[in-house]
Amino acid sequence: MTVWVGYTNIMSVLPVEDNITLNLNLVLLFFVSIEPYLFYLNITFDLLTHEVFLNLASVLYALDMTGLMLILALFMHELAKEEKELVPKDSVRRVKRRRNELYVSAGLFAVTILPVFWTVHLWGQPVRFYFWFIPLVMALVMPR
Repeated sequence: MTVWVGYTNIMSVLPVEDNITLNLNLVLLFFVSIEPYLFYLNITFDLLTHEVFLNLASVLYALDMTGLMLILALFMHELAKEEKELVPKDSVRRVKRRRNELYVSAGLFAVTILPVFWTVHLWGQPVRFYFWFIPLVMALVMPR
């Protein structure tokens, strides 16, 4: 939901005139469409009986979320370009801060693809799953 709300806010300002923006929109739509399925797989597979499938599903989910966050950050980067004057001057700083948060979120999801985030466990679960809460907490705590 937060991805789609963010996307809607961005696209209400960002013109969709060039092929890059159009193609990124299509890729984002694909990522958004498979996210619920990948999330479902992560909560359905049991670690003890389906470890290989859960590992694969969690890597795919991390890749999907990395793509979502990265594309939103790229869109925010376009909004932040002061010479384009897409947002009021007093909002540019806020847009840049949100862009940077999205880059950090993309990086956090991407780093969890590394095997160490699967092999190290906390309370019986791979730490990969716990790291995924960091972007959510960031989004809730960071000032808007």
